[in-house]
Amino acid sequence: MGTPLGDFIRAKRDSIQPESFGLPDRGRRRSPGLRRADLATRAGISVEYLTRIEQGRDRNPSPAVINALADALSLDATEREHLRYVAKITSGACVGQRRPAPPSRHVRPTVLATLQLLEPGVAFVTNRLGDVLAHTSGFELVMRASGLLETREPNLTRYVFTDPRARTFFADWDQVADEQTFDLWLGPSAESSEWFAAELAPLAGQEFTRRLNRHLPPPRVPLRLNHPTVHELRWQRERLELPRTDAQELVVLLPADEATAQATERLRRQTSGTLRAIG
Repeated sequence: MGTPLGDFIRAKRDSIQPESFGLPDRGRRRSPGLRRADLATRAGISVEYLTRIEQGRDRNPSPAVINALADALSLDATEREHLRYVAKITSGACVGQRRPAPPSRHVRPTVLATLQLLEPGVAFVTNRLGDVLAHTSGFELVMRASGLLETREPNLTRYVFTDPRARTFFADWDQVADEQTFDLWLGPSAESSEWFAAELAPLAGQEFTRRLNRHLPPPRVPLRLNHPTVHELRWQRERLELPRTDAQELVVLLPADEATAQATERLRRQTSGTLRAIG
């Protein structure tokens, strides 16, 4: 049975073209990417040991081995952080004994006050599971047509994978789907992420499971929305992490071009809203 650590190493290895590391093309292969033997050589470990890690038969490689694998795979800073995280999950170092459960939906009053200061901007409070915990009227203005806010406890990840409207509303649906699944690895806790993935997988199906097991951090690009009234909106996103005790983040959407800024202003003139905290 595989492990998060083994799955990530194998997924990253499969995504690398040997020529990018200056290795010769050895002809047609049954599987894509970097050969296990080549990675083992670059990391200074045996092929047999690397096989045990990838197959989940060795769940506790040393920090030196983890760092050697990170160097051998030429991981960037985000990927290195993820490698260390899945190594902890695999070894059981950060998994407690309590029963998996959803995280708290409480948003501190000072965070709600910060949202108020951002009015009439487009901003919301979320966690890595995708729960929409509070938002500005600007966010409601932009997202109202999507259907995301129709449920009592909106969740962006669930919406992306289970609501057919999401594939139209998000111009780059594949990018958003990759972002939401990768964020689960950074969830409020290993237990809550495990709980949420188990809840969502039967509804979202193979599309969700395949992306979750891929482990590769997606690039951060502008968010493009196909709004039915004002057409395409393009946003830059600033994500501000709140204290770990909150396990939440404040996300601010900023117009990526003048057309988006003008379209949003037209929406504001057509309707108005107030700050709404969702508990």
